[in-house]
Amino acid sequence: MAPFRPDEKCEEIFALLSEFLNGELPSEVCERIGRHIADCQPCAVLVESLRKTVDICRQFRPGIQPGPLGEQARNRLMEACRGMLAGRKRADYVPTCLLPTGNMCW
Repeated sequence: MAPFRPDEKCEEIFALLSEFLNGELPSEVCERIGRHIADCQPCAVLVESLRKTVDICRQFRPGIQPGPLGEQARNRLMEACRGMLAGRKRADYVPTCLLPTGNMCW
């Protein structure tokens, strides 16, 4: 199967996605986007993924923040991160969690 190549309509969807999901666009623009999404599986997946992400963010309620990771948990996390990176082809990519600052990526 050939890799997906977005066309101009896909790029328009991407540029208007936040406004679309927030209902901030004129109805004719929403209808045009809806028709495109119905015919473009990659855009439909993107829209649904972002919609779920927005819903989760809207449900978030700040509460008690967890304390710092213990050394054992941090070591296991670092090991998992290194294992994931070992499978990547780009050897020059180093996420901030592996930089020598001692800080985690979040």
